[in-house]
Amino acid sequence: MAADREKAKEMITKSGQMGVPVITVDDAVVVGFNQPKLEELLAK
Repeated sequence: MAADREKAKEMITKSGQMGVPVITVDDAVVVGFNQPKLEELLAK
């Protein structure tokens, strides 16, 4: 599926990683599930 490939390219461009999940909060990129970091970013 072309849409999936485009989203995969977007993820790699944003994060420089091929791991998942890639979560963005504003301009911050979090690779993997890092609950303390996500809570910190969401509290701002």
